[in-house]
Amino acid sequence: MRPRQGRALAAVFVVCLAVSACGGSPISPDPGGGGGGGGSGPPPFPNNNVLVGAGDIALCGSPGSEQTARLIDNIPGTVFTAGDNAYPFGAVKDFQECYSPTWGRFRDRTRPTPGNHDYLTAGASGYFQYFGPNAGPSGLGYYSYTVSTWKILALNSEIFDAGPRAAQLSWLQSELAANPGQCTLAIWHRPLYTSGPNGENQDMRDVFRILYTANVDVVLNGHDHLYERFAPQDADGHADALKGIREFVVGTGGYDLYDPGTRRPNSEVVLKAFGVLKLTLNPGSYEWEFIPSTPGVRDTGTGTCH
Repeated sequence: MRPRQGRALAAVFVVCLAVSACGGSPISPDPGGGGGGGGSGPPPFPNNNVLVGAGDIALCGSPGSEQTARLIDNIPGTVFTAGDNAYPFGAVKDFQECYSPTWGRFRDRTRPTPGNHDYLTAGASGYFQYFGPNAGPSGLGYYSYTVSTWKILALNSEIFDAGPRAAQLSWLQSELAANPGQCTLAIWHRPLYTSGPNGENQDMRDVFRILYTANVDVVLNGHDHLYERFAPQDADGHADALKGIREFVVGTGGYDLYDPGTRRPNSEVVLKAFGVLKLTLNPGSYEWEFIPSTPGVRDTGTGTCH
């Protein structure tokens, strides 16, 4: 997303803090093999414990999405998107002419989430038409799947009306209750926590709180066009090494990058670079690596499930 009107970009860019390891529900495709509930799904992908992707991806004429697509060319596994897939309007034409020549190479192994730009076309119809069943039940924008032994929750941060929003929260609670003790990761577009110029999205706090209560391990977001990693924290922004959620902002898929604003509490790393986040999801643990499209600082580390 473009920065909100009147919000100035910070002039100073912080590259990296040296911290630990800078070194009946609507369930659809099941790329990791097993799990799911809407049929057997497509066959497992090679290296099916790998989840790789970013958000804020494709604009015709911008080189960033091709740069990041070339990274994914060499990374087998499930591809996620964290919203704002095709600029400027998420129309069928935007997907066909801007997204398809780059990240469209991976459409069959992509499990997307929608962003606000996808909804600039009514009902995100271009998004649902382009991704088809890989985006879950048409019109909802939320679903679940598995990668290896992990549960992945693809959520829709662009639902604002009370009734549909309550339905998504109810579904989310049911999904979590049905899978206690499973390593779990959630993906949506607009982050609760961010040092980017769009600012924090307080309306996502109830989602974060539900996830925290259920011991979810990792959250992936986009919306701010930068990379940021937070230390594990709770839904009120308090550091919590025991059961906190580690959040990554990965709005680095190809659209114009942002300078970060004031660093938020618990922010450990900020990078301004096109790139993708590669997660290796092991039983009981995970490894992360932010891979920039040009030589530069990589952010790597490991974590354990709650």
